Amino acid sequence: MQYAVLVIGSGGREHAIAWKLSQSPYVNKIYVSPGNSGISSVDKVSLVKLNVKDNKEVATWSKDNKVNLVIIGPEEYLANGLADELKNVGINCFGPQKAASKIEADKYWAKEFMDKCQIPTARWKGFVNAEEAKKFVESAPFPALVIKASGLAAGKGVIVAKDKDEACKAIDEILTDRKFGSAGESIVVEELLEGEEVSVLAFTDGKIIVPMAPAQDHKRIFDGDTGPNTGGMGAYCPCPLLNKADYEVVKADILQKTVDGLRQEQISFVGVLYAGLMLTKEGPKVLEFNCRFGDPETQVVLPLLKSDLFSIMKACCEGSLVESEVIWEENLFAVGVILASRGYPVSSSKGQVIIGVNDISCETNQFVFHSGTSISSEGELLTNGGRVLITVSLAPSLALAAAKATRAARIISFEGKQFRTDIAHKGIARSILHNGQLTYKSSGVDIEAGNSLVSAIKPTTYSTQRLGTMGSIGSFGGLFDIKATGYKDPILISGTDGVGTKLKIAFECKKHNTVGIDLVAMCVNDVLAHGAEPLFFLDYFACGKLNVDIASNVINGISEGCRKAGCSLAKNC
Repeated sequence: MQYAVLVIGSGGREHAIAWKLSQSPYVNKIYVSPGNSGISSVDKVSLVKLNVKDNKEVATWSKDNKVNLVIIGPEEYLANGLADELKNVGINCFGPQKAASKIEADKYWAKEFMDKCQIPTARWKGFVNAEEAKKFVESAPFPALVIKASGLAAGKGVIVAKDKDEACKAIDEILTDRKFGSAGESIVVEELLEGEEVSVLAFTDGKIIVPMAPAQDHKRIFDGDTGPNTGGMGAYCPCPLLNKADYEVVKADILQKTVDGLRQEQISFVGVLYAGLMLTKEGPKVLEFNCRFGDPETQVVLPLLKSDLFSIMKACCEGSLVESEVIWEENLFAVGVILASRGYPVSSSKGQVIIGVNDISCETNQFVFHSGTSISSEGELLTNGGRVLITVSLAPSLALAAAKATRAARIISFEGKQFRTDIAHKGIARSILHNGQLTYKSSGVDIEAGNSLVSAIKPTTYSTQRLGTMGSIGSFGGLFDIKATGYKDPILISGTDGVGTKLKIAFECKKHNTVGIDLVAMCVNDVLAHGAEPLFFLDYFACGKLNVDIASNVINGISEGCRKAGCSLAKNC
């Protein structure tokens, strides 16, 4: 049987969901509303214009168009009861009903629920009166520096104050000045926890949970976790900061206990349960729950899912998740780097032309998901404000995935582009330690490969020796006795050159020996132009990862060039 699905949302998260659903053999139609220009290019996708804030309109349209499953991305539509309306007309919805969405939409209620179910979280107290809240900040037996608007505030309702004065100012802004409107009618004043933040998302059918690999989001706008908070400037998965023992605690004592606790309150949670955690000295503690996929976590989690996403979602809606096989890629990491518009997160610019996206998208294990883009009347891809794109790279090591994703972020260009260059750096350090002590090889220096290269090129290097050559290969210096050549009071002329463009051709043609000949020829010609004799050639060979065969071919070519020019190859490796 073929199924039709409707995805509600317009960001990078929804782009990733639609992309993954398009790979399902069971899905033949994917409707997205409102969507974006990137989502529209996904196979099987059609964008539809719906008033997604009108539950009845969405439900009626879904019924009329024979939609089998609706997936809701943003939390506001869940809190508005869209899942309830869909259930009323008999359409499965991957996303919790209004009562269950309170775990994100009402932080006061969520904290009471966690205390009741003995789910580890920060110490706290709720307030509706600003003066009482400020007194608590001054007298609390813990650093009460985290101020949260209880309702949904578009991701901006949490203030982590640096001191008590800043905390009191935040309280006044929310409760007195009504900075967040009705979302700030009550607040939670919370203990400032210390540790690393990690996100663990889980599929759930309201009975069991199937957790995803842990991920880490990067909230601050600038490198080094500086600057104001954002919706997220990048993420990576899996996150090695969460060890296996704590991961089991998260599964049993946080995620499963939450689903069980909701069920005891006659609340069924169907969809994705997202736990934002702080890894403290006492163990993982919940900072917040979300009732949906995270953004940008979704963009790095779903590319690692081997199983069929539609089948998992369908099983969640039918209460049969226990029968589903959820398999993840092994020995593979995903890193995503957000490209944001100028002024973000304070302000936002629109209409800048974006170039370079297709150059990245065509590469293997390289993806670009759209968050804020549009198409001009001339067909140009434009920025549409806020977070614009995310470049996602997969690789067998976290360091390589991060390097590839950051490189992609550099290649894509638009005026005012902002992105972080340190996404996953905390995880990279931990992943190296997980693999044992720090070694040359784990840092990118393969001594065994280097020794193999030296052995391979010794014969060809020695074949270039002429009178005056001194030292030996591997002596970390090129030695030459000019007196041995018979020159009296000589003037030494040196030349240097490179073969950057020709390297691209060499890699494309898989022919590397002629590059070395060309390199020697260019340098020798520069020396000859001064009326001088080429005596020795000192090469410099650099690479990200040493391939002994390729390096040998290049240096064999250099040796051949030296023999033809009558100069000695002085190796210093």
